[in-house]
Amino acid sequence: MTDRITTPFGAESTADEVIAGTDLTGRRAIVTGGASGLGRETARALVSAGAEVTIAARNLEAASEAAEEITAKTGNPNVHAAHLDLADLTSVADFVKGWTGPLHILVDNAGVMANPEQRTPEGRELQFATNHLGHFALTVGLHDALAAAGDARIVVLSSVGHVNGPVRFDDLDFTKEPYEPWLAYAQSKTANILFAVEAAKRWDGDGITVNALNPGRIWETNLGRHIDTPPQTFDPSGKTGVSEKNIAQGAATSVLLAASPLVSGVTGRYFEDCQEAEPFVPGIRRGVADYAIDPDNARRLWNVSVELTGVGE
Repeated sequence: MTDRITTPFGAESTADEVIAGTDLTGRRAIVTGGASGLGRETARALVSAGAEVTIAARNLEAASEAAEEITAKTGNPNVHAAHLDLADLTSVADFVKGWTGPLHILVDNAGVMANPEQRTPEGRELQFATNHLGHFALTVGLHDALAAAGDARIVVLSSVGHVNGPVRFDDLDFTKEPYEPWLAYAQSKTANILFAVEAAKRWDGDGITVNALNPGRIWETNLGRHIDTPPQTFDPSGKTGVSEKNIAQGAATSVLLAASPLVSGVTGRYFEDCQEAEPFVPGIRRGVADYAIDPDNARRLWNVSVELTGVGE
């Protein structure tokens, strides 16, 4: 049994606080969904520490505006914008082909949540396709660039919502049973953690670390645009283990895993509030569910993802 990783930071720590004193000069990063919300704050924090950052987003105009604003705020001109639609595997492949040179940090941040039923041109359910399959194809496609860095870090954003359900291997796209937005979201977020578990195992010899995280509940972002009211399982009082965060606090765990020397060499784990998470306890909305870190589930999902994307071994 490995020791649980802890840091001096917590739920109220900000991205600036966790990256203070860290020098990322010469390190190259990609942040998906970096045009707004947590991704934008994550990108800004990395840039402030000297990193060269590419903001990859579906809306290129918004990504370009974010890049310009971050440069203005930090004085670092090495901020770029690139088009990436994670629901479109052709777009993902084009992005991968366009990348040259080593990649030190990849933050798989973009996502959709609880949207009305939608499908990709291939017939995939949109949340699973965007949150997991698109990031799978992107990250596996960039493996060689990550390996070339020698000590690369991959950060995968999941959610406490993963505790609402496992990956539905017998009905990934809700073709057998009626579509339910929150179960689809839970599946995609469980998949994010399982991906980190399996990638960490497969790529350990390449000097690549892979960790997943729950950023916390942040209603200031565009992620909740399809939600009129939070589901009943959410408790605004925080008594069930969940508390509200602002964007700077929500990005802190991502930035910690992407840049902090405190977690150097740590891989295959799931964090929240800048600490490695405890096991999930029913009734308390925090921690990591057993099925989300199960190695057999992780291996099975990897193999299914290879089949569905055509990317990987």
